[in-house]
Amino acid sequence: MTNLPESIFPAIEKELKKQISRLDEAHTADYQEMLTYHMGWSGEGAGAKATGKRIRPLFLLLAASATKGNWQNALPAAAAIELIHNFSLLHDDIQDNSKTRRGRPTVWTKWGVAQAINAGDGIFIIANLAMGDLLNHYPAEIVLDAERTVQETCLNLTRGQHLDIAYEKRASIEIGDYWQMIAGKTAALLSTSTELGALLGGADEKLRFTYKEFGHYLGLAFQVQDDILGIWGNEANTGKSVASDLLEGKKSLPVLYGLQKRGEFAARWQEGALTKDEIPEMARLLEVEGARLETQRQADQMMELALHALRTASPQGEAGNTLFKLTEKLLARET
Repeated sequence: MTNLPESIFPAIEKELKKQISRLDEAHTADYQEMLTYHMGWSGEGAGAKATGKRIRPLFLLLAASATKGNWQNALPAAAAIELIHNFSLLHDDIQDNSKTRRGRPTVWTKWGVAQAINAGDGIFIIANLAMGDLLNHYPAEIVLDAERTVQETCLNLTRGQHLDIAYEKRASIEIGDYWQMIAGKTAALLSTSTELGALLGGADEKLRFTYKEFGHYLGLAFQVQDDILGIWGNEANTGKSVASDLLEGKKSLPVLYGLQKRGEFAARWQEGALTKDEIPEMARLLEVEGARLETQRQADQMMELALHALRTASPQGEAGNTLFKLTEKLLARET
């Protein structure tokens, strides 16, 4: 039996480079360099750490294979999903004033905000062109359905980003507001990845919806787990300072639960910005007041809903076994 991801990952990278090569012309060499840098292929620190994990295209291709389709035919869609993800990250870095991503300077810090915005737009357009390449293997009605699904997802991404930015200036938000935000900002693209994989694998409407539900709850669980790691994670494992979320005043799920408790944590939070020296104590208060436990319960609930949907989908073959293993691994990230 082959290790399917070992075959899929190089194919994803090859397809992504093929799509980015649309800019491979002498007069746009600098432009292309911005994109290859952001994708992790060029510049100082290029390599596996800089490219990211390619989770979304991997799940798309596994879903296609698990529904008895040819995952290689779905590669343009996998590339499109990963490009949309990277487009959103590039614009996020500008909007959040983030100077580093994956341990390297962000595109806007190297080439300026104006060029970075344009580079992000270019990635988005290439993603849409990649979807058109599906016509080489699928009938037009399937491709049109897939393209419409992707565009609706992109709109949901902007909804989630709008809420994320808006919430920064609101004194308080409800737990329900949080779920709406991450459903768009985090879960939408992963949900579409698994849905598109099922569509391109030949699934019927019912099975396609089940795969969509799987990706949706997987995305929610992933974000809630990320919120936990953002406060109590091991920096050596996560590559992110555990002080950053609280220092930035991020209204993550543990913080929202902490504010609901109206204890010492909430009292200090409402006084204004925290200092770095206060972070360990504030994290301790969140744990003592039960916010960490409440958040972990939510992560566990979303994880079970994701696994229930996956079991209902009954994915087939090696791809199906891999989906279960990767899901459990993804949702069991150690703090």
